[in-house]
Amino acid sequence: MNVEVILLFRESEGSFQYGNYYREAEDLRAVVQHFCEQKYAIKAIVGHSKGGNVVLLYASKYKDIHIVVNISGRFNLARGMEGRLGKKFIQRIKQDGYIDVKNKRGKIMYRVTEESLMDRLSTITHLACLLIPQDCSVLTIHGSMDEIVPAEDALEFAKFISNHELCFIEGADHEYTYHQDELTSLVLEFIKIHIDKDKDTSKQARFGRVHKPIHSRL
Repeated sequence: MNVEVILLFRESEGSFQYGNYYREAEDLRAVVQHFCEQKYAIKAIVGHSKGGNVVLLYASKYKDIHIVVNISGRFNLARGMEGRLGKKFIQRIKQDGYIDVKNKRGKIMYRVTEESLMDRLSTITHLACLLIPQDCSVLTIHGSMDEIVPAEDALEFAKFISNHELCFIEGADHEYTYHQDELTSLVLEFIKIHIDKDKDTSKQARFGRVHKPIHSRL
């Protein structure tokens, strides 16, 4: 008998990679295959921030998981780079081979290599979104006060994913610092509704009462 599993994908606590989106989608694929071999049924994948992009890339390529939740993913991967890497970052990285990103105290948080930068710039989000099949239900959640990824990025996902719902959490930052319970409730309710939708389709209307979903248009 299969056991139902929800996989949560987020940035690891190890070495942060600025690019490598498709490589991380392949890592997720390996995890999915491992659980399937152990007779687990993967019902949904959930990703936050970069993880949000990764679960969407997975859905665009493998099409074997039909419930996907993208929490605060970035649609335009080229936007915001200058603020993070500094002016003339492409020229500098080609000259030195890397850029060390530091915090306000001058401590190095992570190193961006030319390879990882080019990988990020070559990852075209809207093309991947167009490849997500109609039978894959996607929820994008975004905080209205996200200081890392602009809230308008969430609207762009809605334009290119055919079976899509969008929820904003009013006042939430990128980490949902004061909105963890609300975030958890939205994610679990969306997953439960779409697992059970054939049994009780009326629950989909109930989901809309929390945050009115915005359905995407191609």
